[in-house]
Amino acid sequence: MKVIGIRFKDGGKVYYFAPNESENYEEGMQVVVETSKSTEFAYVAFLPKEVDDAEVVQPLKPILRIATDRDREQVRRNAERKPQAMKIAQEKIEKHGLKMKLIDCEFAFDGNKVVFYFAAEGRVDFRELVKDLASTFRIRIELRQVGIRDETRLLGGLGPCGRECCCAGAMPEFRKVSIKMAKVQGLSLNPGKISGLCGRLMCCLSYENDYYAEASKKMPKVGSEVATPEGRGTVVSDNMLKMTVRVKIEKDGALVYRDFSVDDIRFKSKKEEPRAEGEEEDVLPPELAEDVPAPEKRERPHKERAPREGRRDKGEARKEDRRSRREKGEQRGEREGCANKERPQGERPPRGEGGEQRERQGRRGKGRRNREERAERGEQRERQDRPVRENKERSGGREGEREARPPQSERPAPQEE
Repeated sequence: MKVIGIRFKDGGKVYYFAPNESENYEEGMQVVVETSKSTEFAYVAFLPKEVDDAEVVQPLKPILRIATDRDREQVRRNAERKPQAMKIAQEKIEKHGLKMKLIDCEFAFDGNKVVFYFAAEGRVDFRELVKDLASTFRIRIELRQVGIRDETRLLGGLGPCGRECCCAGAMPEFRKVSIKMAKVQGLSLNPGKISGLCGRLMCCLSYENDYYAEASKKMPKVGSEVATPEGRGTVVSDNMLKMTVRVKIEKDGALVYRDFSVDDIRFKSKKEEPRAEGEEEDVLPPELAEDVPAPEKRERPHKERAPREGRRDKGEARKEDRRSRREKGEQRGEREGCANKERPQGERPPRGEGGEQRERQGRRGKGRRNREERAERGEQRERQDRPVRENKERSGGREGEREARPPQSERPAPQEE
């Protein structure tokens, strides 16, 4: 697919647009493009070229036209409205008492919308502020909260190197920067020296990080011992750009400092990489072989994991062991029980013998007492319920007699003599 690169700001991100085949473009040319929101004024970043369809975000917006004098005049008028808009917005913010820092504002190309950028420590409720600004400007108002790095990018400034901040002039997107990059490059970890205007780590630390990461693998550590053509010594410092190291060597009771190339010294690499086929191993010269101490190898015992069949056999062996222990315990208990029977009543078994038997007898005695207590409670309940049951039986007998006795109307009348 044929696309053309468009940039809306100097040093900003490049976007793909569909070029107009009937027009000829040049790098840096001013054009008017159609975006998802409205029309915008932009610049040509690179000329039309073919790219893979997977790299293009559909739908691809077209370039409307090459900028005319009328378009440039509209951009100039929008720029003139910016200072007055910033002043009014700042007054409204102070009026509503909002804790926010106004950074910048930007008018749309057609002048129907203005975007205000601000920074704040937390969330800010600016709904009333938007209503007040809309009634003043009579156009669409949009407020965007940005972070501290975006604040520096919008305002710009000069970095410690004396040039414009990378984020403001030469970096389309922020890159991930970590303190490890400063350590690999051998920089001072003083925050004042590796921090930018935003107070974060400088973006330029990521520019040469790949080179320093590869070079550090070929350099010895500072403080390590190396073998040099002049004898054994200790690394004092290194220079990754020249690939040289400064070594401290002791000669005739005096300390001598010498600079050597990395290829002229021998040391233990930080990370041993697999050697390719046909590559010969580095062999030290005879005069240096005696100076390099042999590294001590400490072999740690490696416990191999047994296969599944072996683990199953071990589990069966444990079960058999527990079963045999249980049988031995039962036999021991039987022997102790026999010994307790042979002893006279009231005589305690010797100390250390019959412990399990005593515990078993204690449990049995406790169970017997519980059964006796339950039987006794049952008898008490039976004695309490007996009178009630007898009363019920008596009352039931009377009712039976009363039912069996015929009513008085059915009784035969007494005969008179």
